[in-house]
Amino acid sequence: MAIPIITDWEKYFEYPHEGMGSSYERIVLNRKLLQLAEKHGIATAIETPCFGFTGISGINLMALADKGIAISLEDDDPQRLELIEALWQRLGRHLQTRLNPGFRQLDYPDASFDLSFSFSALWFVDGLRDFMNELARITAKLIFISVPNRDGLGYKLQFRDYSPQRYPSLKPEQIDPPSIITLLVRAGWQLLEADYIDCPPWPDIGMAKEDFLQKWLPRRVLGMASFKTARQAHPLSILDFYTGEDPAPSLVRTPCPASPETPLGSSLLSAVSAGWFLTGSAVKARFRCPASV
Repeated sequence: MAIPIITDWEKYFEYPHEGMGSSYERIVLNRKLLQLAEKHGIATAIETPCFGFTGISGINLMALADKGIAISLEDDDPQRLELIEALWQRLGRHLQTRLNPGFRQLDYPDASFDLSFSFSALWFVDGLRDFMNELARITAKLIFISVPNRDGLGYKLQFRDYSPQRYPSLKPEQIDPPSIITLLVRAGWQLLEADYIDCPPWPDIGMAKEDFLQKWLPRRVLGMASFKTARQAHPLSILDFYTGEDPAPSLVRTPCPASPETPLGSSLLSAVSAGWFLTGSAVKARFRCPASV
């Protein structure tokens, strides 16, 4: 997640231009989610919180919905939740939504969802321990968590402006993978896989490259060049794929800059990617931790 999304998320509903980086991220994430859904027989899925992606909020699981999987989303912002509902309705997809301020409780019966998913969003919950215990309780098969890579260039550049006073909704201590894994293991879950995902040869900057260059590069580097951010006639996002205008997004046909042995979505530049890990219920799913993890 790019930190600017906290204050400018609405613009993506008005003008859905996500740019090359987030569009790449969408395709890599969709591939991984579809692989997991097929492998583990996923029929129901929930994303909570559903705000965190640098781009259009609330569409991370739309590819699963297209495979007949029942989708539920939770958010703590009523306006954003309404916009998400309207977008899904406009695209002809069905979902269930729920407003959940704080996310301390997940008001569902035990094992309600085969898959629980959270993408760059755990630093928004009030009380990580309570949230993870609830997530473990309502999930039957898989928990898929993604957190920002704190060693990434984009993360470090964005956090130069961070302070608790400026971003009171962010709790950076809650995106520590070892802490999250420990909480899930204590809740009876077993780590199945840990890796990096979404590794394009550019950082997640959360803004147009022209704005980024003007903000971070000194004038003596830029020289007399000036940059203007112009709206494209047609915004770049995965929405064209979901509407059928682009049945095979061009980025799908672009080879990932990686060796044949590199896992899907990874590349030689994994140091700038978002970290992710997956856990499976040791009792219900009988997953074993790979020797490489």
